[in-house]
Amino acid sequence: MRVDGPNLQDLALPTTVLHGLRADCGALQGIRRGVEKESLRASADGRLSLRPHPPSLGAALTHPQITTDFSEAQLELITAPHDTPEGCIRELEEIHRFVQRGLGDEMLWAASMPCLLLPNSDIPIGRYGKSNIGMAKTVYRRGLGHRYGRLMQAISGIHYNYSVPAAFWPRYANLLRRQSSQDFITESYFGLIRNFRRHSWLLIYLFGASPAICRALAGNSGHGLKAFDAGTLHLPHATALRMGRLGYQSDAQSSLHISYNSLNSYAATMRGALTKPYPPYEAIGVKVNGEYRQLNTALLQIENEFYGAIRPKRRIEPGERPLTALRRRGVEYVEVRCLDLNPFLPVGIDAAQMRFLDCFLLYCLLAPSPPDSPEESAAIQADQTAVVERGRAPNLQLRGGDRNALGGAILNECAAVAELLDAAHQTNEYSRVLHEHKARLEDPSRTPSAAVLAALAEDKQPFFRFALRQSERHRRWFAERPLPADALAEHERRAAQSFTQQARMEAEDRVGFDEFLKNYLTPPE
Repeated sequence: MRVDGPNLQDLALPTTVLHGLRADCGALQGIRRGVEKESLRASADGRLSLRPHPPSLGAALTHPQITTDFSEAQLELITAPHDTPEGCIRELEEIHRFVQRGLGDEMLWAASMPCLLLPNSDIPIGRYGKSNIGMAKTVYRRGLGHRYGRLMQAISGIHYNYSVPAAFWPRYANLLRRQSSQDFITESYFGLIRNFRRHSWLLIYLFGASPAICRALAGNSGHGLKAFDAGTLHLPHATALRMGRLGYQSDAQSSLHISYNSLNSYAATMRGALTKPYPPYEAIGVKVNGEYRQLNTALLQIENEFYGAIRPKRRIEPGERPLTALRRRGVEYVEVRCLDLNPFLPVGIDAAQMRFLDCFLLYCLLAPSPPDSPEESAAIQADQTAVVERGRAPNLQLRGGDRNALGGAILNECAAVAELLDAAHQTNEYSRVLHEHKARLEDPSRTPSAAVLAALAEDKQPFFRFALRQSERHRRWFAERPLPADALAEHERRAAQSFTQQARMEAEDRVGFDEFLKNYLTPPE
């Protein structure tokens, strides 16, 4: 059981693995990464859009690249997996260019934290048509609104999907004197996840970009934030309030320990949260006066309700639950969920950040990964809270020691991984990115969170005005780069096809919604 933070020597990569991969670095060619990027639609004056999902963008239920997240006004833009960061950014930019064309006088909010001056009940939840699965998606979101409030659900971020190439696994298994199999791949990804949870505070420090919020987001509760100006609250050394108590945190889930020691332990602990009734949610009710308020009264309605910083993932078949897919076919990739939108970047992320994430995630995969425990989960959460609220404070102490010493040790090991990736791709970009981020660790003023506060101070503007200005800049950036005619035609074809697919799904339903829901919510295998 690990409760205290790691000793610096515990962070070192096994030399046999490093030497073996140096001798065959080609096995690292073909790392795959994809992005799911959330953004709110806003009017020109920064107000949340109350319009339906634009029909020109396609059907949110079935479009492979353009959907909605919690709110009807919260777009989620999805890339395919790519074998280069630049390819991923190109596709994300192209999707944005098509979307901006279809938004008319609206734009995408550039920041993770919203500025909403309307009641919770006025925030529109996503609507997905009349099919059973579409109605279930809406009821799930209705339940999230009842459980956590719609305002919290309007917070946006970037999810980073990551997998290592198939050619890597036989080589890696041989270095560990193991048999290469799906079970070995799944076990290795769970080791990555355990290490990621231990070290993800570093990503929050390096990439957090939400140190301030609009005062309306905090309400009148004891939030502990300080006034920056009449309309803005902040903490002087905060990094990512999105990942703290005002963001994706849940009191109901605070005592929940999901074990990542194996697929079996993950499934068992997740299944308990999916099946055990939770009294406060029982008080909400399920079907009241003929309308569903939520899917069920368990602590988690479905797997996606668990607010983890990283998830094991497997592509699902139609009608299949995520946990069932994992049990049947093992882990295929991981989804990183702790990344803020960078309001200074048109699509919220860039190729340099992706290269850093590739190094960091590969380090988490290759490094020794002891079992987790409920006690360690609590300690990890304490570290995360410290970095969220005081991450840039001088001499910040975490459970493993001083922020700079601990982060420096992790980055030194990531630098060795960067050398492997440079050799595999005949470049020096990975090492260059690691060097830049080591400077960011040593100088907190170079972090995105510090840059946000500096922009507020320099222009003497509230957070709302800053985010509105950045949103408008990005809108102009995309408007000045219209899609070529052939690319535009392909996006329009894809949008039209998504409506055809949704209509087909609605026509193919053979049971009523009540029966569908009963079958769908049967506890996963």
